[in-house]
Amino acid sequence: MTTIAGTNPYTGVRLDPVAEEDSPFDVDRIVESAGKAFSYLESIGRTGRAGLLHVLADSLDLNAEELIKAADEETGIGPARLTGELKRASYQMRFFAEVLLEGSYLEATIDTAGDTPMGPRPDLRRILQPIGPVAVFGSSNFPFAFSVIGGDTASALATGCPVVLKAHSSHPRTSKISYDIMAAATTNYGAPEGILGIVFGQKAGTALVSHPLIQAVGFTGSLGGGAALMEAISRRPQPIPFYGELSSLNPLIVTPNAASERGADIGAGLATSITTSAGQLCTKPGIVFVPQGDDGDILVSRLADDLAVSTVSPLLNRRIFESYAAITGALEDQNHVERVATGKSPAEEGFRVTPVVYSIDVSRLRRETVEECFGPSAIIVRYGTLPDLELALPMIEDSLTMTVHLGDGDDDLARRLTELGRARAGRIIYNGYPTGVSVSWAQTHGGPWPSTNSLHTSVGATAVRRFLRPVTYQDAPGSVLPDELKDGNLTVPTRVNGQLNLPQPSAQP
Repeated sequence: MTTIAGTNPYTGVRLDPVAEEDSPFDVDRIVESAGKAFSYLESIGRTGRAGLLHVLADSLDLNAEELIKAADEETGIGPARLTGELKRASYQMRFFAEVLLEGSYLEATIDTAGDTPMGPRPDLRRILQPIGPVAVFGSSNFPFAFSVIGGDTASALATGCPVVLKAHSSHPRTSKISYDIMAAATTNYGAPEGILGIVFGQKAGTALVSHPLIQAVGFTGSLGGGAALMEAISRRPQPIPFYGELSSLNPLIVTPNAASERGADIGAGLATSITTSAGQLCTKPGIVFVPQGDDGDILVSRLADDLAVSTVSPLLNRRIFESYAAITGALEDQNHVERVATGKSPAEEGFRVTPVVYSIDVSRLRRETVEECFGPSAIIVRYGTLPDLELALPMIEDSLTMTVHLGDGDDDLARRLTELGRARAGRIIYNGYPTGVSVSWAQTHGGPWPSTNSLHTSVGATAVRRFLRPVTYQDAPGSVLPDELKDGNLTVPTRVNGQLNLPQPSAQP
């Protein structure tokens, strides 16, 4: 039996085993338990699930010291960022409790029986309902916020879907501790076994997405890892949705006016954005368009100065460490690519690397020149004219984000770049940096392929939409209707015969 253990990125030394790889029999037992727990989550309603999420959030806060210690040993991210990330994870739990109680996510809609220009219409009542047990795959770079205790778990539980988690191989101990804390909290809340489950091992992950009771998969990881899971899902007799966040270059564009007005400041901000979390963020700006000329040179010079004194944490695991060396090494071998900024040389032990930024003329840019590189690196593309910029952008794969730095008098250009960005990214940032994804009602963390394969977001209130499906009740007796669709029970925003009706505060659960 294969044992599961992490590796300390600070030293490169393998840690003590945490678990054994789960067998297909183990996976089947865990998923069957999740299937049996499904009815419980629906039975406690929105109020009960909101209470459960608050209990989970409190349990994470109470065990912060143990979680942060384990995560730092397995990821090398550092206590400061891990402390903030854990706060984000517990905040997400409480945030989705608010989403539940507000209730508009249900899209409750009632069309009463009556005559229409097309003839008599039956009584129709529509609502979004949970789909059943779902699988969630944690990501390597966010051991809390996008892993066992992350947003996929919180949003799925909020909708009423039991969650079976696939522990990430980079932080198995953190995953197990996280799961144990949440499992104890759900038991204390009175929930049955199966609300949450966890499996370890790559083969177990494949068995998980293949299980007939699993109704959807949430995944944050590499394009290759996502493709392997999608292949396994394609072999299922029953197709299910796969919500994957996969790959993103996140282009950042600096206009000539912006470079003229604040080139040095933008360069400093870029240095921080590229090296934050050792560049291991899915929203890191991997390609930066900078105008040619003196103003652009000042920007690059400030970026180089700040990068030279930057200190970065080690990379998360050996695979990312080796991939970083391969991708940056390939760029070093290209004659038309120039290294323009280099960070501190790392210590020899562990998975530490040197930050590096390259530059290329826009006329030399090709689609194969740039690929996502997890780590503290980026490519600057120097452009001369706006038509050059417009021709170059289609060579960059669509992304989670696109960032535009504008200057005075750029209104027309802002509209044009926004038009280009809307077609190629899920979030457009102005005069800022894409690293950092707030949890809020309006947030989108998604984008066109290959950044994701979904129209939905994995962050923010509407992340719940991934784990819901519409059901319409026609001429139904009141006894079978969900509470939110019953006459005289306006507890959530409800559209009745085309008119939106809002509940009074006293009607909230």
